[in-house]
Amino acid sequence: MIPAQRERRSLADLLHDLGPDAPTLCEGWRARDLAAHLVMRDTRPDASVGIVVSMLSGHTARVQTAIRDGQPWDQLVNRLRSGPPFPFSLPAVDGSVNTVEYFVHHEDLRRAQPTWAPRDVGEDSESALWRSLGRLARVLTRRSPVGVRLAAPGRDDVVARRATPSVTVTGTPGELVLWAFGRGDAATVALDGEPDAQRRLARARLGL
Repeated sequence: MIPAQRERRSLADLLHDLGPDAPTLCEGWRARDLAAHLVMRDTRPDASVGIVVSMLSGHTARVQTAIRDGQPWDQLVNRLRSGPPFPFSLPAVDGSVNTVEYFVHHEDLRRAQPTWAPRDVGEDSESALWRSLGRLARVLTRRSPVGVRLAAPGRDDVVARRATPSVTVTGTPGELVLWAFGRGDAATVALDGEPDAQRRLARARLGL
């Protein structure tokens, strides 16, 4: 089973266990909102465009609300578990599009719970996350006022943003993905660089 499929199934299990009102790290979202977002992303590409194109965000919000409120909780979770339709369900497509998305949102739910603990996602997942981060790093750190280098032990560094001064951010691939997607408060990473540069980076709005 590819990492994206494992994350999807594990997230569906956790959603089922915690229920629709469980908190998440996504501001203003409960578990039901998170599940609806992912089902919309899997099944309504027309609406998903509004996630990144602000002028279409109203349509996206309406579709997500309709998915969230238009079916029982168990049915919503089962739709998420079943994954995207063909051809997006093909492992190569699913892996490239959904590995990071489902990992980040799985952690959004896990780390919002008071009893969460770190987990070992496996070497194949860490490698897949690192490859994805290498492709996305420049976009995710584009608003940083300082240079950014991402370092994961045993892997080649990724220069996310070239600027002076620069800060090196070190962690596992999964933690660096969370950090780069704007979950810095929940990610376990270490920053190395001039103190002022670290402070400026900590205040930057990262992510898509």
